[in-house]
Amino acid sequence: MAAPSQDNEDEITGINVTPLVDIVLVLLIIFMVTANFIVRETVEVDLPRAANTDDKTVQGPVMITMDKDAKVFFDGAEVEPGALMDKMRAAVANDKEVRAIISADQTLNYGKVMGLIDLVKEAGISKFALNIQKEAKAGAPATP
Repeated sequence: MAAPSQDNEDEITGINVTPLVDIVLVLLIIFMVTANFIVRETVEVDLPRAANTDDKTVQGPVMITMDKDAKVFFDGAEVEPGALMDKMRAAVANDKEVRAIISADQTLNYGKVMGLIDLVKEAGISKFALNIQKEAKAGAPATP
């Protein structure tokens, strides 16, 4: 009797899924870590649609920030107080309903923050908000 021959062209009857699971878990961990940095609190709104629209774009809010050294930033770029007024007036010229979000370090003197708010009002921006950080709930770890 002839014994069955063993050649290397056998069919693959199983798939090793361990490397696939490893890769998926690494991607999941990366997603979970980076998702915390990009999450912003938003409200879901279903906006109406229109067939005809203007070519004019709506300007988003301007971000005005004052750091702990009382340096002023306009949309992320450091500016001098005189240039800040020019930039805010240019934003008002582009959009009369422009809004400002004012962020200031909590260690700053109250008078400096009020001076910044007065500059915003003087530039013609009547709608503004003060940016805050939410307090951590009881039992939850505080974030720096």
